[in-house]
Formats: sequence, structure tokens, C-alpha cells
Amino acid sequence: MKNFRFKSVFVVLFLATALISCSNDDDKPSTPKPTTKVALVTEVKGPATGKVNEELSYDVTFIVDNACGEFSKISEVTIGTEKGLQIEAKYPSEVCTQQVPDPKKTVYKFKSATKGTFEIKFKKSDKEFITTKVVIE
Repeated sequence: MKNFRFKSVFVVLFLATALISCSNDDDKPSTPKPTTKVALVTEVKGPATGKVNEELSYDVTFIVDNACGEFSKISEVTIGTEKGLQIEAKYPSEVCTQQVPDPKKTVYKFKSATKGTFEIKFKKSDKEFITTKVVIE
């Protein structure tokens, strides 16, 4: 009887250990996260004048490192003492087989609640901006 009870306890402990140690979280491949880099702007096109509270659209052309790069967002940047905007592009973490990038475009929306002359600056290089002036009447 003692022998049967000892074997039963041993089997239960063995099964419990086997069930606990088997985990399926290793079966799921982790999705690699895309990387983000600054893309340099080559051209900004849009209206030179506008009205108060009128939304103006500017076409912003930028260059990505490879053909797999895509627009991510527009963020603020400072070069020296000047503040402006920069384009951030996202790249998949896998190897990109398309190496020749075409210029990409995005639209920047500008709206002012006051009259005046405004400068829209986008990062062209590490040292300079492309500046577009707009007069709001």
C-alpha cells in the first residue's frame, strides 16, 4: 500500500512538473519593430498667401534611405537657434531588397489665427532649412 501511494505521488509530481515547464510563449515569433530616421526635405510647394483661420496645404517632398522607407510623422527640430520642422520616415526591420528610393511626398497643413508673415521651415540638411514664407491677411 505504501509503495502504491509513493508511486502515485511520484506520478502526480512528474505530471505537474511536465505541465508547468511546457510553455508555448516561445512558439510566437516576436514582430520586429520598424526603425525611424530623419528624412531630408528637398522641396516645399504651397500658397504664398492665405486668410486668417484658413487651412493651407503644402506639398513636402523628401528623400528616404531606401525604397522601403515610408512617411511616419512631422516633428519639431532646432538647428542652432532656429526652430523648424522635420520629416521622420519609418523603415521595416527586415532587409529591404528595393535599394533605389524615389522621392516621397506628404502634405503639411498650416493654419493661423492671426495676420502676419510666417516662415515654414523644413530640415534640408544637418545645418540648414528650406524656408517658405506665407502672408496671412
